[in-house]
Amino acid sequence: MKAPTVAYVGSRTTPERGTGAGISSFIITDGRWTLLEETPAVNPGYLVIDPVSQVLHAASGDHDYITSYRMNDDGKLKELGRQPTLGTNPAHTCLDPSGRYVLVVNHTSGSVVSLPILPDGTLGPVAGQLKLAGDPGPHRTDQTGAKPHQVVFSPVGDYFLVPDKGLDTIFTCALDAETGRLELAGRLRLREFSGPRHVVFHPHHPVAYAINELDSTVIVLDCSSPESLRPLQYLPTIEVSDTRDSRAAEVVISADGRFLYASNRSGAGDKTPGGPGSDTIAVYAVKADGTLSPAAWTPSGGIRPRFITLSGDGTTLYAANEKSNSIDAIEIDVDSGLPLSGRRVVQTGSPVCIVFATRVAE
Repeated sequence: MKAPTVAYVGSRTTPERGTGAGISSFIITDGRWTLLEETPAVNPGYLVIDPVSQVLHAASGDHDYITSYRMNDDGKLKELGRQPTLGTNPAHTCLDPSGRYVLVVNHTSGSVVSLPILPDGTLGPVAGQLKLAGDPGPHRTDQTGAKPHQVVFSPVGDYFLVPDKGLDTIFTCALDAETGRLELAGRLRLREFSGPRHVVFHPHHPVAYAINELDSTVIVLDCSSPESLRPLQYLPTIEVSDTRDSRAAEVVISADGRFLYASNRSGAGDKTPGGPGSDTIAVYAVKADGTLSPAAWTPSGGIRPRFITLSGDGTTLYAANEKSNSIDAIEIDVDSGLPLSGRRVVQTGSPVCIVFATRVAE
């Protein structure tokens, strides 16, 4: 019998942020999501799984630490401990390709740090720290200084990019896998008021795609010279008929690199309710040279999809709709990349991140 999948969902939990309970664990069987447990945590806004040690790491938004959890065979979590990130509001975390470090961006204090993975899968104290600097963009409240929002490694793993919403800049950086030291290798200043938020690499070509939160655009980047990124194309993420305030959120690419998806959040910021009506996900076809052609827009199934992700087989796109307290599934035609139908899979408080693992025990 095929082992069922576990979905771990991070949420906003503090009164000013949302209504989540922490990390909600769901068993997925034949497309049905069943709640397994809710693990208390404070604003576990971004999650990453270390598949070797079977440990889940959660960044605690608006705070200053990352928490590690053992993923038991039954899918339940056991807290192992916390490590300070030497900054405030850790917003994103990832594993380095060598499997030796977890990298974290401190969104509010403008830094990137590396933490070594210890033999038991827990994290040691910060080994490397890189503070980002530059001229802020023109937005009066969201661009007051450096605000890095993600760290993502190239497919080869020889460098990583950090989109900085506050500085309208994408930084190229390097990790010394022996020491954990972080170094700045280059920077690309985008159009003012862009607010770059997240980046995804093409799996085969030296191209990356950055989603810009503040002006709701996606930019195609030539990465053939990582130290000197070059913009190739800007495209809107919202339809011309959508007159609402909107902020772009997440960008993902199909495993074969043929289709790109970008989510839009109605409203002028995190503290706005969004709506009216469902938000949208933009669908782009990727051309032979890596540039994009808009293909369609589809409803996200809810309001403010802060996070989207594709299933392993690419047939389903999941949207974590933060303000409607829901996770929705959009079926995808893998040949055309276009959405077929959508359905609500579960109601859960303020979901903002979803990661999947295989449950071992029955």
